[in-house]
Amino acid sequence: MEVIVTIERRKSPVESSYIETFRVDLPDSANVIMILMEIRKKPINIKGEKVSPVAFECSCLEEVCGACTMNINGRARQACSTLLRDLGGKINLAPLRKFPVIRDLIVDRRKIFDALKRVKAWIPIDGTYGMGPGPKVPEKVQRIGYKLARCMSCGICMEACPQVNDRSNFIGPAVIAQTYLFNLHPTGAMIEEDRLETLLEDGGIGECGNAQNCVKVCPKGVPLTYALGKLNRDTLIYSIKRLLDT
Repeated sequence: MEVIVTIERRKSPVESSYIETFRVDLPDSANVIMILMEIRKKPINIKGEKVSPVAFECSCLEEVCGACTMNINGRARQACSTLLRDLGGKINLAPLRKFPVIRDLIVDRRKIFDALKRVKAWIPIDGTYGMGPGPKVPEKVQRIGYKLARCMSCGICMEACPQVNDRSNFIGPAVIAQTYLFNLHPTGAMIEEDRLETLLEDGGIGECGNAQNCVKVCPKGVPLTYALGKLNRDTLIYSIKRLLDT
């Protein structure tokens, strides 16, 4: 199947973007990563000019790592799970818009991981020695936690969120959902108040506009709006308790 692939490229973060078009012939079962690898093997554009290979990221190739997320035909999704047969004869590739572009289709998703550090998205432990079995977790909580743990920090929810923009410090729905995940855990709940304090800061949960775009586009079905609702309640209760204690 012959397809025309148009790619928005950029040589460095400080240079302007430009469009380059390629012609690729692959089976319709190929995914977008295979298309990009074919272009990398033969980096010759539609004009017959030899150009630099297209830069992109990929790792797991099974929609787990989130590294290959990009805009494909105007929609943010994973290049590894998007097949040629679902795209037709013309394909447009562009980097995510809500993150700084490093080169071509590679973006800097550091803001997600910095925000995860801010909310202490981990389970605190006292050393690395064997401490025996952990605390029991009710099955209902396990089911919710499993859904939340499917997040791969791909950034699609932030790409769709109107509150994530150059005028806002909003940390985004994925990070808030992970905050709820670690607050659910009996050991993680030891520093629940620290996380709630962070969510009450600038760029925290108060910045959410409840557009609900995030839950519609999440490729892993993470219950983002459920977590946002629960944490809205938790931060309100915590704020009242903090006020009464002063």
